[in-house]
Amino acid sequence: MNIGAPWPSLAEAEPRVLAMQTKLHQWATSDPGRRFDDVFNLVYDPAFLVVAWSRVRGNKGARTAGIDGVRPRDITVGVGEFLDGLRDDLKARRFAPVPVRKKTIPKASGKVRRLGIPTVADRVVQAALKLVLEPIFEADFKPCSYGFRPKRRAQDAIAEIHFFGSRTYEWVFEADITACFDEIDHTALMGRVRDRIGDKRVLSLVKAFLSAGILTEDVTARATITGTPQGGILSPLLANIALSVIDEHFTQKWEALGPSWTRAKHRRAGVAAMRLVRYADDFVVMITGTRDDAEALWDEVGQVLAPMGLRLSEEKSRVCHIDEGFDFLGWHIQRRRQRGRNGKRMVYTYPSKKSLLSVTAKVRSLTRRHKHRTLADLLISINRVMRGWCNYFRHGVSARTFSYLDHFAFWRVVGWLRKRHTGLNWGTLRRRHLPRWEIRDGNIEMFRPRAIAIERYRYRGTRIPTPWTSTTGSPAPAA
Repeated sequence: MNIGAPWPSLAEAEPRVLAMQTKLHQWATSDPGRRFDDVFNLVYDPAFLVVAWSRVRGNKGARTAGIDGVRPRDITVGVGEFLDGLRDDLKARRFAPVPVRKKTIPKASGKVRRLGIPTVADRVVQAALKLVLEPIFEADFKPCSYGFRPKRRAQDAIAEIHFFGSRTYEWVFEADITACFDEIDHTALMGRVRDRIGDKRVLSLVKAFLSAGILTEDVTARATITGTPQGGILSPLLANIALSVIDEHFTQKWEALGPSWTRAKHRRAGVAAMRLVRYADDFVVMITGTRDDAEALWDEVGQVLAPMGLRLSEEKSRVCHIDEGFDFLGWHIQRRRQRGRNGKRMVYTYPSKKSLLSVTAKVRSLTRRHKHRTLADLLISINRVMRGWCNYFRHGVSARTFSYLDHFAFWRVVGWLRKRHTGLNWGTLRRRHLPRWEIRDGNIEMFRPRAIAIERYRYRGTRIPTPWTSTTGSPAPAA
């Protein structure tokens, strides 16, 4: 990255930022009550701004523009001058966020997801703020949350559910929060940020981003009284700060049961034990107890979320038994009898029907006759979709699903070829375009889902290190 002499290169900036983040994380970990009073200078530090610009320029959002009409990908010259001006504005406290550009995208349920797209300058400042704040708050976040956190992924959440479900946690409270990103109470959120950050300059900057407003698609300005617009770089971190109230609630309930021998005593007395697994605003509570214990969580969780301005979705939340099965993060999780094991019951994780319908719909759309000019273009697009989907689900019981997807996609492409070559009979088409029943165009070959090896995901328990610490913790949480 060539951004001018006064600015460090990315190779120089990244180690400096990592070293400072490591210090912040260690200080926050060693002193849970510490408030950081002088961190604003890091937000406009040249190294932090260079790394922030690199992340803004390199992510998928670089293809979209805010209300200024400028995409990060379009800025190829004058980066040094841009960062110079941004740094001067931050140092002089002249910087003020502008409204985000509202964009709605359809969801599978038929509803829409509202995104707020910031300008390039706002994105860089948000990215710099995240570089400063994330190591501090990661010291407080509980191991039970996995969404939008470094080195954590959805597969870890599914593995933890499998771990608990394979023991005595048979009842499941499956929950979803209504319009989480839109309804977070600013006052309550800022209160939680103040627990760790005492620098008023940083607090005012975070508050400015929360209340920057939205420019709707019909060019109408609207104030943001609640919520943190989904689409901003800082929004996932702020959402996790808000939602950590529920992590802390269930962690305290678990710790109140005491060590393993005390927990066993409580269980014999009929006291329920509960473990939370959360991914962003979706979460499940695994319960060893009765259905009544699970049903009681409706009011309990509602009371925990209410101070943050949040509420449970009655449509998407429910109580079920693990033998019934439930969907979470695209997976269907269910306990069933295993063949050949004298009726022994095992917990299985499959790709959900909804996920399968989603990927087949994409394949169907891509293989319409008018979509692509050449077979190579079609294969590039369809391979990208299927490879990403299969890599996500390759750690589950997915072999039969992959075989179905392979068969479905193969014959959709064959149908595309037949429509493109209407003058050829089947024998000629197969000889020319399907040699040895393979589909390829030059060096580009069709990706075959059935060839993906199924691998069991390595359950990491609490041994998931942050980018600023070495591996610590026990191999698995106690059940």
